Amino acid sequence: MAKKKIVVVGGGVAGLHAVRELSKKLKSDVDITLIDKHSYHTTMTQLHEVAAGRIPFTTVQYDYQKLLGKRKNISIVTDSVVNLDKTNKKVVTKHGSYDYDYVVVALGGEPNDFGVPGVKEHGFTLWSLEDAMRIKRQLETVVQYGSTEVDEEKRRALLTISVAGSGFTGIEMAGELIDWRKKVSTDWKIPEEEITINVVEMMPTILNTLDRKQADKAHAYLEKKNVHVLLNHGITEVAEDHIKVNVGGRDEEKVTKEIPTHTLIWTTGVQGNTGVKTDLNETERAHRLQANQYMEAIGFEGQGIYVAGDVSGYIEPDTGRPTPQIVEAAEQTGHTAAANIIADIKGTEKHQHKSKYQGTMVSVGSTWGVAKIGSLRLTGFWAMLMKNMVYLLYTFQIRSAHYFWRYALNEIFRTEDDRNFMRGHASRRGNVLWALPLRLFYGLIWLLDAVPKVFGNSEQSWMGDTVKISTFLKSSGGWLEKPVAKAASDAAAGATTASSTTASSAADAAAGATGAASSGAHAAVSQHVGFWDSIFRSTTDANGVKHVWGLTYEYGTMPKTTTAGVPDWMQPMMKFFVPNYEVALWLQRIMSIVELLLALAIIAGAFTFIASAATAGLTVMFATTGMLTWVSLWYIPVAIALMGGTGRAFGLDKWIQPWIQKFLGQLWYGKSRSIYKGR
Repeated sequence: MAKKKIVVVGGGVAGLHAVRELSKKLKSDVDITLIDKHSYHTTMTQLHEVAAGRIPFTTVQYDYQKLLGKRKNISIVTDSVVNLDKTNKKVVTKHGSYDYDYVVVALGGEPNDFGVPGVKEHGFTLWSLEDAMRIKRQLETVVQYGSTEVDEEKRRALLTISVAGSGFTGIEMAGELIDWRKKVSTDWKIPEEEITINVVEMMPTILNTLDRKQADKAHAYLEKKNVHVLLNHGITEVAEDHIKVNVGGRDEEKVTKEIPTHTLIWTTGVQGNTGVKTDLNETERAHRLQANQYMEAIGFEGQGIYVAGDVSGYIEPDTGRPTPQIVEAAEQTGHTAAANIIADIKGTEKHQHKSKYQGTMVSVGSTWGVAKIGSLRLTGFWAMLMKNMVYLLYTFQIRSAHYFWRYALNEIFRTEDDRNFMRGHASRRGNVLWALPLRLFYGLIWLLDAVPKVFGNSEQSWMGDTVKISTFLKSSGGWLEKPVAKAASDAAAGATTASSTTASSAADAAAGATGAASSGAHAAVSQHVGFWDSIFRSTTDANGVKHVWGLTYEYGTMPKTTTAGVPDWMQPMMKFFVPNYEVALWLQRIMSIVELLLALAIIAGAFTFIASAATAGLTVMFATTGMLTWVSLWYIPVAIALMGGTGRAFGLDKWIQPWIQKFLGQLWYGKSRSIYKGR
């Protein structure tokens, strides 16, 4: 059977979701072509952060090759669609055409200027990466010129930034400008109060699709941060250096006035994309393409034409309005379109669309926001934490560890000027050079511990034929005794002596871990005391040496081991992994070599993240099985500290890590390009 050809027009949230679903469910039965004018998917809900200079523009670019390039049934094309030829079943682009059996029209939306004069010429929309970069350049320009302008009126106009519209995009942009104002006032030596931020809204309230209580909190926060929220202000004209507004409610006499500003960011509404000639039926308003409950284009049912995302004009039964132009709606309409194409190909029952929205979240700056998830209302830090978790969850949904990590770096760990929900506490670009002495010292400690085990004499080395990891045993013997010497082992365990080299008892184990002659007495005592007493209560062994709890050495005493052998709950697991003497002997030899290799890797700065994490894991294992004292627990925080890229300062990771990232990236994802031309 010939493969079905599916073309998805538009790689936004809906198109990307549909492509992934189709590719996963239909596998080798189809050839899928994704056509988008960009080579990357844009995370629209972060554009305001790019516009205000909080994050680099690359953060919002999710390259299609990295998202989809591994899938054999997908072809990526960078081109602009100009026409949908329904008669010949072709998608026509500027540079070619593509046959289809099924097509998903997910063209997205575009800003709606509602016919207001001057918006196209002088306004700054925020609906694409190009828009965000244009706003960023404009903000840099007006601040640069405003800082040296001596004419008060011109200076005021240059330093007044106005946002038209108080929906999610407008309020997030205004909130981002609060942080931006604080930064540029310092950089350009402009008093913060001289930079004016306006939100211009024709309605009497803001965020009118959000829960009213949360919207009012956002309004109060904006005013607290000296943002002028101009309600009942309808913009009638936009000029280069001012805007004209009608002030007053619908039933009141309106007053016309001018607001000086060189920057008007237009976020008043969105309509369906009008740049492509589809000749599909549109809704009465906003150029949305009519769709039925299966996301089929109304009037073209049965012809394999589906619509999804912001361009979809599916009327929701509960509201009588088209689906909202939000991420959740785009995902769900994309899923419905894909599911019904799959059903048609496989001959199964079609899936009717059902909208289900979990909630809404709005950031008002980098550190504060409001959210409503179901019946739960979140404000401030908790709202921002939830919003960041949702972003990270989205990277899981698109199966991209690469973009998960990149989002975490740019939004949490490498954000400058404290502009994230952690208020900068998790963000610092520290110089790893200062950790070099610690790395070398830590590697040396492990090296000095490992060398005698591997190369020492018969009493020191773990490479001989005697098991010395005997803390796997309890104080009264266990399962790892050397078969020919069990009697001697039992005697040694009972007497708690350190002279036996053939026995493998708990007494010998604790002696090896602490350097003391025996810990059998301590183990015996701890059987008769409570859990906390077994840790903090001092004990004296058979040789009169006092064993005390402490994180530092105390003169005349020995530090206590973290546990008196393997805890009871761990015994079955240890017996499973270390069932007999021979396995234990083999494991201790392997572990000695591993310790040596880890030490050398840390000193050389090679694979330092992995090596440090491994030493932390070994420390936990040694502590759990009684082979470590409390004093030695400093290994763990040091290992964690060294995981922060310390191998790149006078270490091999400076060359190894970039090469591995490049090699594995190309091997796994292929090579990213600015233009894709299909297979």
